[in-house]
Amino acid sequence: MNRICLLLVSLFASFQLQAQDRITGALNATRSEVIAQHGMVATSHPLATQVGLDILKKGGSAIDAAIAANAALGLMEPTGCGIGGDLFAIVWDAKTQQLYGLNASGRSPKSLTLDYFKKEGMTEIPSHGPLPVSVPGAVSGWFELHGKFGTMPMAELLAPAIDYAENGFPLTQLIAWYMQNTVPFFMRQGFPNIKETYIDQNGGKLPNEGEIYKNPFLANTYRAIAKGGRDAFYKGKIAKTIADFIQAQGGFLSQEDLASHTAEWVTPVSVNYRGYDVWELPPNGQGIAALQMLQILEGYDFSNIEFGSAEHLHLFTEAKKLAFEDRAKYYADMDFAKVPMETLLSDTYADNRRQQIREWAGEYQAGEISAGETIYMTTADQYGNMVSLIQSNYRGMGSGMAPPGLGFMLQDRGELFSLTEGQANTYEPGKRPFHTIIPAFITKDGTPWVSFGVMGGDFQPQGHSQIVMNLIDFGMNLQEAGDAPRWDHTGGSSPTGERGGRGIVRVESGIPYETVRGLMDRRHTVQFTRGSYGGYQAIMWDAKNKVYRGASESRKDGQAAGY
Repeated sequence: MNRICLLLVSLFASFQLQAQDRITGALNATRSEVIAQHGMVATSHPLATQVGLDILKKGGSAIDAAIAANAALGLMEPTGCGIGGDLFAIVWDAKTQQLYGLNASGRSPKSLTLDYFKKEGMTEIPSHGPLPVSVPGAVSGWFELHGKFGTMPMAELLAPAIDYAENGFPLTQLIAWYMQNTVPFFMRQGFPNIKETYIDQNGGKLPNEGEIYKNPFLANTYRAIAKGGRDAFYKGKIAKTIADFIQAQGGFLSQEDLASHTAEWVTPVSVNYRGYDVWELPPNGQGIAALQMLQILEGYDFSNIEFGSAEHLHLFTEAKKLAFEDRAKYYADMDFAKVPMETLLSDTYADNRRQQIREWAGEYQAGEISAGETIYMTTADQYGNMVSLIQSNYRGMGSGMAPPGLGFMLQDRGELFSLTEGQANTYEPGKRPFHTIIPAFITKDGTPWVSFGVMGGDFQPQGHSQIVMNLIDFGMNLQEAGDAPRWDHTGGSSPTGERGGRGIVRVESGIPYETVRGLMDRRHTVQFTRGSYGGYQAIMWDAKNKVYRGASESRKDGQAAGY
């Protein structure tokens, strides 16, 4: 009897250690929304959030704040982003009262052909090394945003990141963990310049949580960009250093590839979900997969379906599988492939796809893309402008290719090309690869409502759809919508041509066992995993009270802050 009592006490104590007793709001929420009148910044790092907030307080625009915070994140979260990667953004411009989309993703080397991979006997592009390296587009994204919407000098926007890079900052718990697990991996692979870039500048030791991290190489690179503008990166000494290094490693990226790079302003696309317009960017990204999922799910009455129930997760998962089949077949660089977006996003097509969903798990072609690491951030200013921005290197830190003396690693997005001839996403020279990172935005009756994003490879369209449903179907506030337990489905066709069966539904611990059992009854395979559910930031414009509401979840180290 005493043993039973002791066990119960132990279990209760364990539960209490994990519990938090808030007197209001949803039980799963980690905190209330941040509410402010004049401006808001939400990023995955508190110091980067403060950098952006300082820009807003100086009178800068949301676009200025986004650039400054993104530059800081490239230093503070090298495990997920940086100027060696790509960038996408959606901007709400208060003057014109409309959304603008920016695709700042880079293209493949023009001298690298499909025949090269065939001759080398490759069936897929390697995940690391020089071959998956495509042109880094982030810096071009900064200058496109700045040229169209910026108000403060670029040198002033990059100054905080330069100062932190030169003088150092303490590593957060999560980023320290990632670096301790990632930097040694690249060193074991024998990739050059890793030690010099990440360890030697810190006294010969990779810092731990709370210890000071510096990157003087990156400070110098940022200074060059602040002084010389876009061309300092794509046409100057930096470009030559990048190209010479990659070619010395057996890759193909050239100075001409960098010099000819351009970012592209694109028109965001949307579907109406129960009276709200949900916006994404067109391919080569996967944003329209979220829109396709929502089109299918709108045909079900979720006022009669409980959040987190087996029926909820089942319908969601089947909608995801159907959307990802189309993703594999059609999504690619639209300069090279015809993507039938109008059809894919139509009500008629969604109705037809919905008819394929049954009471049990469907079997589809399957293949998973790496979850990767990414940063998502959003800003809003006193003038009514809002920015939804996402930026990444892919596979965490990227390719392992760190050009000497520059302080950053190049992305490996080229891995996502297919090497199977005749597919929409088949490798071609000068082509943008299929892209996982996607920003999102919601408007209501033509006015801004929510700027948001969810990081994490394949999970991103699933995360976007879950956030939209949490807000609209289940009535959660902005913070609750991000803190609510998540799930994802691995499987559904891959742009690289992999195939499989029903795939696996993976759930966070907050999903009850009753749901897990219900999914199993519907022939789903269910597992638990960690680190696959992304990271969320969001800003909402509360038109009634004329305030911004901000949210940043506990899965990352982020912060939403306003003034």
